[in-house]
Parts: sequence; C-alpha cells; structure tokens
Amino acid sequence: MHIVQMRGIVKRFGDLIANDHVDFELESGEIHALLGENGAGKTTLMRILYGLYHADEGNILVNDQPVAIHTPKDAIAAGIGMVTQHFTLVPTLTVAENLALGEKGSLTLDIKQVERSVAEASKRFGIPVKPDVLVRHLSVGERQRVEILKALYRNAQVLILDEPTAVLVPQEVDVLFEALKRLQYSGLSVIFISHKLHEVMDLCNRITVLRDGKAVGTVHKNDTSTKQLATMMVGRESFGVTRQEQRVQGEVLVTIKNMCAEDKKGLPALRNINLEVHAGEILGIAGVSGNGQAELSAILCGMQKPSSGQIMVEGQDLTGAEADVICATGIGRIPEDRHANLVGELSVAENLVLDHLQDYVKNGILERNKIQQQAGKLIKDFQIKAKPRDRLRTLSGGNMQKVMLARTLSREPRVVIVSQPTRGLDVGATDYVRSQLLEQRKRGAAVLMISEDLDEIIALSDRIAVIYEGEIVGIIPNSEATPEKLGLMMSGSNIEKRKQEKKRVQV
Repeated sequence: MHIVQMRGIVKRFGDLIANDHVDFELESGEIHALLGENGAGKTTLMRILYGLYHADEGNILVNDQPVAIHTPKDAIAAGIGMVTQHFTLVPTLTVAENLALGEKGSLTLDIKQVERSVAEASKRFGIPVKPDVLVRHLSVGERQRVEILKALYRNAQVLILDEPTAVLVPQEVDVLFEALKRLQYSGLSVIFISHKLHEVMDLCNRITVLRDGKAVGTVHKNDTSTKQLATMMVGRESFGVTRQEQRVQGEVLVTIKNMCAEDKKGLPALRNINLEVHAGEILGIAGVSGNGQAELSAILCGMQKPSSGQIMVEGQDLTGAEADVICATGIGRIPEDRHANLVGELSVAENLVLDHLQDYVKNGILERNKIQQQAGKLIKDFQIKAKPRDRLRTLSGGNMQKVMLARTLSREPRVVIVSQPTRGLDVGATDYVRSQLLEQRKRGAAVLMISEDLDEIIALSDRIAVIYEGEIVGIIPNSEATPEKLGLMMSGSNIEKRKQEKKRVQV
C-alpha cells in the first residue's frame, strides 16, 4: 500500500527546471532512500512534499487521497513530518517546551502535563529523551532524537530525514538506525536523504535516484550495489578516492603551540591546542560539530584571533595575523562556509581572483581581459561547470566548492588549511575535491583538514587528531584508526575513563 504518491511533479525556478515530471512513491512501513547529486532536485521534491515549496504541476496523494499541501502546517495535518540538517529547537527551552511549541490550546500551559505526555511518547516510540532537560544541555545526537520525537508527537505517519547522520559519531548513527528500524516495524514510513551510500544499503528498503531533475529509477537494495547506485547518480563507475601510499614525513611546516581561544559568547572554545603539520602529509582533525573546529579554522584562516598561544608557519610567526597577511604568506585557505567566502552577485571570473586582486591591477585599473583569461584556464583545469561571466549564485554547491579550490590551489600553496571540504556535496563532486587534496599532499604541501565526515578523515589522513570540548584528546596514525575507536574519542569517553581512574587512585 502506498502512503505517499507524488505524480508528475514539476517545479521551475525561472528557466531552471528543478523537478521535471517526477514520480515518487512511498510504501507504508518502508524506509525509502532518495539519492542524487547536488542540483538533482531531491531537496526541492521533499520541500514540495513538506509544503515549503508549491509544485507548478503534478499532484500528491496521501493514503490514496489527493491532498493540497501549501504549508508545513498542511503537511503536518496530513501526517508528514520533516527533520532537516539544521535543527529547529530553541536551546533555552526544555525538551517538553520545544515539543509544545505550535500546539493548539489555551493561553496557559500545564508544563507538568506536557512533560508527562512527552515521557509517555518517548516510551511508546522507543526514543529516550528527558522532558525537563534544557535543549542546550543535550548532545547533537540527543537533539536529533528530540526533533524526531517532535514529529512523531504530532502524529506523523511519514518522516523525512535530510542528511540525518552528517553531525553524528558512529555510535550515535547506530542508535539512530536502531530507532528508525523499531519505528518502521511499528508502521512509520521514512524518506531518508543521504550522500553515504553504505548507510543507504544498511538501512533502506528501496532507493529512488534523481539526476538533472528527473527520476532515473527506483530499485530494491537487494537488487543493486553502491557502485550501481553511484553510476545511476552521476553516470560513471569509478568512485572512492583514498590515499594510496604511506609517505615518509617531511619537515614541519606548521606548528601550533598552547593555543587557546574563545567563542562568540566569550566562553572557552579551544584549550591548549598543540599540533604539527608536516610537508607531504594530511593531518585530519576529527570531532563532532561544536567542539572548537569552527574557531580553529577561523584562527588559521585569519578570521579570528587566539586569546593565547602561538602559530608558526615555516618559521614565521603568524599568531593573530589578518587574512590578507596569511594569503600573502602563501597559505591556501578553504573555509567551511563557501557561501560566506564567495560573492554570489559577482561573476565566476571575479570570484576566482578575489583573494589576489592586486595581481590583476595595472595603473590602478583592473585588467578584466586578464581576469577572463585566467578564469577560462581555471574552469578547464578544475572542471567547473560554468562560464567565466556566469553569476556565481547560479552554480551548484559542488561547482561553488570547485571555484574555492581553483582560487586557492592554483597558486600551489605550501600549506593548505581546509575545513569541511565536501560537506553537502554529491558522490562525484566529493571524489573530485578529495583527489585535489591528495594532489596537494603528493606535491609536498602540508594539509590540515578539519572534517566531521569520518569516512573522509580515514580515507585521506596520514595522521588523525581528535578534538573534544576544545582539546586535542589524541593523535593517532591512520593505520591505528577505526570508526569505532575514533567515535569513542570524539565522544570524550577516554577523558571520562581517565577521570574515573584518577578518582580511584585518589581514593
């Protein structure tokens, strides 16, 4: 029995057709994966189902009945819930208060009754949460469980999950998958959007692949493989870029000593960070989001100053240096937020030279022909699907990331600082970006890579440093790294173990 049917869905944004007569069917009690490259149309399709967009053509049926979904309120009324990558919880409210938001009722709220109701729902759905705990005190995995419970609390029969494992450590992923399978057995239907093909094969029953706004096909997981799915997504077979050889460590190019920093609220974000990055290696920084990675990246890219400590690059003290000084020193910067470091209204050609405009100025005038020529070369070299005069905002996420790579790596920096290099990218773009980072390693650059993707950390890094609550809790060679070991370190279990051992010794 089909619980959701989307028939002939068309959605246009100007001349762009994001969904081109797409058919999608979700069966009752199944977990159905939705795959596709960036720009393939899968997010648009799900936004239409949840009422964030309205289709130009086509119709939606829920339980074989036509429904008009114009807003999320309509979707919720039809039994459809959605959990996005960016949680919509209020940190200063309790779990119960967050679940009560938007509920109809009187002007007064019986919070104790809500807490009892949430506790009962938590038990019924098998999703452990504490109703009276402030959301800001919860881990990322716990917040995600609250988001899922919020949808189920509102009687969702269909749950849309958008990249739900992107911010979780492996142990939290296991907990999430166990919860989803329990919910599936109780009758819940799930649409699971993910870029991680092995997760799709582990969890889902059927898989629908979109490409260029069209549905390529729907397959059962028992009748396909990750290689076949990747081929359906992007039209080629070779995937899975990893470093091929163990390299002899070169000289130390980057030294960070006892670095401390504060976050935007003035609270400690980094505590006595000590790191060295060698020529010809990739040092991966692994950690759950919110453990100091953003501050570390901002400091190394010249966007924030440390409160103490020292940063040395090839013998030069760059502690607290501004971004222009860091660029002039020859350090390549690829920050995590590509949108904040590119200008959407400028052309691709202009964005490709933003960091080094002084090289394209003669007698106080920009040499636009020279800029266009350079853009043409970089577009070809880095396989960017765009023309030099295209507005940057018209590019897909993967092509925006290629613009960042081209701007930075074309100058062959001795040191590369890169944060979340493939976040939100599809299989093909991910492979390309990773291959470019390995090229930098091969030519002898020192690469410091911050990533929340453990598969990426293990595939590319020579050594792996784990950050937890602003501290480096361990540095291990790639040969000793497993997802389970890194996951335990990322969740701080080794710190807690040391604390307990210390207590026993004191007793």
